[in-house]
Amino acid sequence: MSNYIIIGASSGIGLEIANQLSIHGNRIYGTYYKSSIKNSKENVHYSYLDVTEASPDFSFLPDEVHGMVYCPGSINLKPFKRIKPEEFVEDYQLQTIGAIKAIQAVLPKMKNVENAAIVLFSTVAVQTGFNFHAQVAASKGAVEGLIRSLAAELAPQIRINGIAPSLTDTPLASRLLNSDEKRQVNAERHPLKRIGSPSDIAASVMFLLSDKSSWITGQIMHVDGGISAIRS
Repeated sequence: MSNYIIIGASSGIGLEIANQLSIHGNRIYGTYYKSSIKNSKENVHYSYLDVTEASPDFSFLPDEVHGMVYCPGSINLKPFKRIKPEEFVEDYQLQTIGAIKAIQAVLPKMKNVENAAIVLFSTVAVQTGFNFHAQVAASKGAVEGLIRSLAAELAPQIRINGIAPSLTDTPLASRLLNSDEKRQVNAERHPLKRIGSPSDIAASVMFLLSDKSSWITGQIMHVDGGISAIRS
């Protein structure tokens, strides 16, 4: 039985990852912040964590960690001229500095584990420019740089990769998908003509955590319905 840390495991993609990992007999140490906990599986243990605190409490970590996934994020979309500098900082604290704090806490627990893996989240908007995405793309672009740098520094013992999704049907994206019209318009923007689901993303995370990806590190996997590569 392997130990996996899911930061932000109480809803959306994080909850689905916890479910999928637990089904395969792993022990999950998940965290929550605002969302209520919906997972009551015996091998899933939840702890409160606020990654924006100066010194978050990681005392819940087990002695050995085989993999970690960092899920907290935000989707703040508005014209660049309306974004205050401090709003960029808030996103950076959550999506980049929070990930750094989690990785630094977990690394000592991965030292004696074979094929340990870390998965972070970027966004399709980093490599493909979209209107009103400056705030989210700025901090997630930093995440991509962090992934590549740490992949070099941590190899060969620990692998680190990222996933860059497009719009996914989660509570975080609910205001972008709160009508049939919005759902249809957003689905049609993608070559595969649908919105992503948490299970689509979780399947990719499962692969990157597993031995099946043991020769992959420093990569950004685009799980985005084709929108970053295809014009249809």
